[in-house]
Amino acid sequence: MKYKAVIFDLDGTLVNSIKDISDAMNVVLEKRNYPTYNYETYKTFVGSGVKSLVVKALPDTNPKEEEIEACLKDMMQVYSEVCTNKTKPYEGIVELLEILKAKNVKVSVLSNKEDLLTKKITAFLLPAFLNPVLGLKEETHKKPNPKVALEICKEIQVNSEETIFVGDTDVDILVAKNANMLPVGVSWGFRNKKELINAGAKHVLEHPLDLIKIMELD
Repeated sequence: MKYKAVIFDLDGTLVNSIKDISDAMNVVLEKRNYPTYNYETYKTFVGSGVKSLVVKALPDTNPKEEEIEACLKDMMQVYSEVCTNKTKPYEGIVELLEILKAKNVKVSVLSNKEDLLTKKITAFLLPAFLNPVLGLKEETHKKPNPKVALEICKEIQVNSEETIFVGDTDVDILVAKNANMLPVGVSWGFRNKKELINAGAKHVLEHPLDLIKIMELD
């Protein structure tokens, strides 16, 4: 089968955003005199949205909802100001997107990052490649819920069986499986290859251009 569409996760897949995410959350923690974390630790916190990140970063194992919401508000404000400071596309991503565009493959983004921030980062770093670009609008629709992924297929008029979902965490692999898409992981993201395979990834890319071989476009 020749696949007609690719839906990408954003953070850890198309762009390396861990430094900006970490720096912003550490500002929020420092403000409250809480312990901060290094970039490697934050890689284990991301993947399920900003609220989940906040909960994992707070020192209390069962933080109160009021504190979570206050920290979430602060995090969103700080991160929105710094989200493109250090974030860059991974090597080979722009080349891959150029090839997919030339082959008339439909390319979209679905992230658990807040929708406006998802759009801001992709517009700044990867303009003219991706449509639609969707982030999280409702917590209940967060990946691995397949609802939004399937809505993307409907919008771009491609069947889910003709679509590849590419991501760097088990959440991405699971949403692909839930939406009946081909689940493909990446080795350069925020999780390790074993976690992706255990979640059900059919392929794990070592380099972005490996996706072309999978798509039978050569």
